[in-house]
Amino acid sequence: MTSQSISLLFGVHAHQPVGNFAEVLVDAHLRCYKPFLQVLYRYPDFKFALHFSGWLLDFLFEHYPDDMDLLRDMVIRGQVELFGAGETEPVLAVIPNRDRIGQIETFSKKLEKRLGRRPQGAWLTERVWESTVVPALVDCGIRYAIVDDYHFICAGKTKAELNGFFTTEEDARTLDLFPISEMLRYKLPFSPAHEAVTYIESLVENSAINKSVAAIYFDDIEKFGIWPETYQWVYEKGWLEQFIQGVLASSKILPRHYRDYHASEKTCGVIYLPTTSYIEMNEWTLPAETANAYADLVYQAKSAGWYEHNKSFLRGGIWKNFFSRYPESNWMHKRMLCLSARFAALPEMQRSDVMRQKLYASQANDAYWHGLFGGLYLPHLRRAIYNNIIELEALLDACAPRPAFFIEDTDLDGVEEAYLHNGILQAVVKLDGGASICEFDAYLLKHNFGDTLHRQIEHYYCGIRLDAHDIPRHSDAGIASAHDRTNFKHHITPSDLEVDNHAQNLFLDSLNGISLIYQLESHDDCRIRFQSNTDQCQIVKEFELAGNRLLASYSLSGNLMGYLETELNLAMPSCDGPGGCYIKGGTTVLGGFGQFLDLADVTDISLEDSALQGTLTLDASVPVRLCARPHFTVSQSEGGYEKIMQAVKLKLIWPTAARQLIIALEVKKG
Repeated sequence: MTSQSISLLFGVHAHQPVGNFAEVLVDAHLRCYKPFLQVLYRYPDFKFALHFSGWLLDFLFEHYPDDMDLLRDMVIRGQVELFGAGETEPVLAVIPNRDRIGQIETFSKKLEKRLGRRPQGAWLTERVWESTVVPALVDCGIRYAIVDDYHFICAGKTKAELNGFFTTEEDARTLDLFPISEMLRYKLPFSPAHEAVTYIESLVENSAINKSVAAIYFDDIEKFGIWPETYQWVYEKGWLEQFIQGVLASSKILPRHYRDYHASEKTCGVIYLPTTSYIEMNEWTLPAETANAYADLVYQAKSAGWYEHNKSFLRGGIWKNFFSRYPESNWMHKRMLCLSARFAALPEMQRSDVMRQKLYASQANDAYWHGLFGGLYLPHLRRAIYNNIIELEALLDACAPRPAFFIEDTDLDGVEEAYLHNGILQAVVKLDGGASICEFDAYLLKHNFGDTLHRQIEHYYCGIRLDAHDIPRHSDAGIASAHDRTNFKHHITPSDLEVDNHAQNLFLDSLNGISLIYQLESHDDCRIRFQSNTDQCQIVKEFELAGNRLLASYSLSGNLMGYLETELNLAMPSCDGPGGCYIKGGTTVLGGFGQFLDLADVTDISLEDSALQGTLTLDASVPVRLCARPHFTVSQSEGGYEKIMQAVKLKLIWPTAARQLIIALEVKKG
């Protein structure tokens, strides 16, 4: 190497959400993880860093031990540096400090056991930075972490300064921070390999300091095979081998481990980073109207030519905005925090490993947010969170029972919720005047039938041209990043983009088309009673738990004529797939959950779901009209815009002449 050289610190992060489909993991391995490891294995002089999230690592060791042997060999021969993180890939800033320590330490021990090395460096999930995470990282033996160069620019640094590591401190602990190059994130692997190598070489001349400079890259490995067009580009057309060969042939580039660079070089100085994440994330966290204004401002800045020099002043939002933006995300998060506190309050001897695993799995980040990737919009990811929340809650109840009825403001929105549970079922009623159920849990199935999502305006709706076709935007020299594509996985119509003006709960009531307002009247350990008064009638509504049945009863008095209607939004895991069907009278199959039904004089209907491995049966004490339809939302993913079924929407309608009605929801396993 010449005296004018640059250290290439190359790292990749491999992650799949907890609860993702097995076929997705298999496909990801065959198109990305396996070929990536196989190519790198052939070049032992190309040192690189690697982070696999804990759940994914376990899956790969179980199903692809030979490929994991390659990884182990590369660790042993000193080619791979392992990076730590939280075990289930939580956003560390939004879980309690005790859980940060537990998550990091659990994963570090796993790496040592499976691959023989404890990590010195840490990958921060979604590069979400808050200084409060420093003590936990340091207390777990982490010496340095990786964040975007954007974080440093927001602290006043220039790009020319960002070719080494800096030091920060919090609560008397010091941690070193490496800035990931945004330019490298966009070049690798999307620009031609020789251009990427030439760019890295050019960083030597552009350095503003006289020291061993570093080109710092750490990004999702899924860009090397899973993102659109990347498998053909990276492997079939040979981009990865060309890039590695170009780096190794260069007289100016030296591939190094972060740990070796960190041990041999000195810090560039002290720094304090603001609370932020990468640029795209800061936009995704904003509500649609604000995000539109932010995007317009960015566009104006780019058009005027001053964006690059001033983008740190156009910062967008912070990751925690997702909790205020999406009530469903906030509800899951606050439920998780309550269970974390209950787990921590148990005597040490009662805290089991299973409880801890369920708690950590409920903290996995993916279902709590939405941006380019489906995240919160994907029912199976939310379901995985609730599976673990509900199972953990049952385990905690067995050790430290809760009252059968209690009221609290779980989600901190200023509206209290009433909890009614009997160890078999749990109904959580929102005390906002609607007397609807926002969570309905079956402990035997580990399922929340109230786990759905309401439709709201998203920033990217303004980019959906309903007459558009797939539009990849890139030059002939490379391929387009998923950030630069407009693809349609499904046909989108204007009606698909309509918004919901209320949460998609169970037992949303109306009288002749007008929503009913209820007052809490009374309660005991197994039932809760509400009352609604109009000028012409009184309606009493009561929820009761009786074994594996939830009973919702309505009693009317007065002279009003017309119809009562209640709406139930039910999360059924099979959605519009082949595993779910409506059954009437115990034997007659009416169709799948993706179909529309309009039936008169119904007294029973069952929703059978093979993915749930259970059945929900609805019985009405008097005949009702039943209308059923699927509830869809529109979201974006790296594959394009898509419609996703969130719930089965049932509407039950009956005449006020029927003064009494009892609706029973019975949950059965198998």
